Amino acid sequence: MNFTYLLLALGILVIPMVLLFVKKTSFNRTIKFAIPAVLITGLAFSIFATVLVMVGGWSFHPAYLTGVSLWKIPVEEFLFTAAISLAGIGVYVTLNAFFPNNALDKFSLSFSNLLMGLCIAMLIFTYTKWYSAISFGALFVLIFYIEYLNKLRFTYKFYRGFLAVLLLFYIAYGVISTLPVISYTEVINLKLGAIPFESHFYFMGMLLMSVYLFELFKSRAKA
Repeated sequence: MNFTYLLLALGILVIPMVLLFVKKTSFNRTIKFAIPAVLITGLAFSIFATVLVMVGGWSFHPAYLTGVSLWKIPVEEFLFTAAISLAGIGVYVTLNAFFPNNALDKFSLSFSNLLMGLCIAMLIFTYTKWYSAISFGALFVLIFYIEYLNKLRFTYKFYRGFLAVLLLFYIAYGVISTLPVISYTEVINLKLGAIPFESHFYFMGMLLMSVYLFELFKSRAKA
């Protein structure tokens, strides 16, 4: 039994816990919307993780795990997904509180279209690789739905938050990929350090779904 992955996930949880005490963010009042958003996102991405393990796209190394699993997925993976998603929402809320100016929002749709175009291009060339297909496919569907079928407008604020959370991403996924806690096989041969290129898009999709559900639950509470 090893607590490496568990301690990493618990360490990430410190970030949203600290942000709860930053008065200007009011994160302590909106955490009730963040928790269900994170849980639903965690369930959705646990399905992706299960598929990836079943097809051999992911493999978890027992040397870094407690040995407790659910649906062939270590419990640490569920906790990690919830922790990093909650941290992402916390950073998103904090930036919105301290920097409410949305002057660049007019460019968000164009950037979303570029991202969707990149996802389509990558899917054409990598559709035979499971991790690639899931990462680019899920992000494309999420962006398309949010930009063209959804009435809530928040993508500029999301992209800003995503850029801020990238530091946490590189630390967390750097540890996961370098040890490695997870080995990736169904990927293209392109990495930033030890991190597969696809992981950036997988993480973006995870965070985008969390933020969308957070904004959705918050808007329904106001209605």
